[in-house]
Amino acid sequence: MADWGKILNRGNVEDRRSFAPAAIGGISLTGVALLFVFNLLSGGRTMDFLNQLQEVPVQRQQIINKEDFEGKDSYEVFASTVLGSNNEMWSKIANVENKTYTEPKLVLFRSATESGCGNAVSEVGPHYCPLDKTIYLDETFFQELTNRFGAKGGDVAQAYIVAHEVGHHAQGELGIMGKMQQEMEINPDQQNNLSIKLELQADCFAGMWVNSIKDLGVLEPGEVHEAMDAASVIGDDRIQEKVTGYVNPESWTHGSSEQRTTWFDKGYTSGSLSACDTFR
Repeated sequence: MADWGKILNRGNVEDRRSFAPAAIGGISLTGVALLFVFNLLSGGRTMDFLNQLQEVPVQRQQIINKEDFEGKDSYEVFASTVLGSNNEMWSKIANVENKTYTEPKLVLFRSATESGCGNAVSEVGPHYCPLDKTIYLDETFFQELTNRFGAKGGDVAQAYIVAHEVGHHAQGELGIMGKMQQEMEINPDQQNNLSIKLELQADCFAGMWVNSIKDLGVLEPGEVHEAMDAASVIGDDRIQEKVTGYVNPESWTHGSSEQRTTWFDKGYTSGSLSACDTFR
């Protein structure tokens, strides 16, 4: 297990795990699971897929198991540490690029919660909402990743996914996401291809973050492979084959397992923003 205590920076984490919706109307649990799968396969465009979250209404919330989440538990500290470390890296990069960097917020929740982009449900998986500059994370998602999709798991794998979502925030701060949204509107036939480029760049950015902490003594030898494994498991080809039994590259929005691990590795080995230009 990584020694996260060697990282001193902390990010803004809001813990909503003691709140859960009284009911989720309009869709069954099976339907929500399918929504999660198809968001990964065909709803990956950052600006586009969040619209689907609004289709899942979240009713009045009630407090449950409040005692389980009183104070800051180890997972909240972990999430805050990973976020804070990413923020430190991106603040430095933004300064070099003559950009401003507004730190994102990370919301921990269980089951479902409200977001600036509609309603977030845990089965959709970790995601970033550009409208409120917030990452939404139900950590029980990682159990689904290991149990259903065969990921090896581990804290470094979870950190990679948080860093990937921070990467989407950085794309917004650097103006990349806005340019790609305009390009998607001009060339709608290129939306999937551009979505893949955004996602692969976020993977590369996550690799850059791991590079930024490699000399701090945080990671044990070989732990970076946890992140590589997670990147491979959430490739469009792996998920399609697992869920449908066949692979259809024309419907990809995030990239193949090989592409995702390759771009993560580019960021990790180079530590360079220019090496993560997936749009060249």
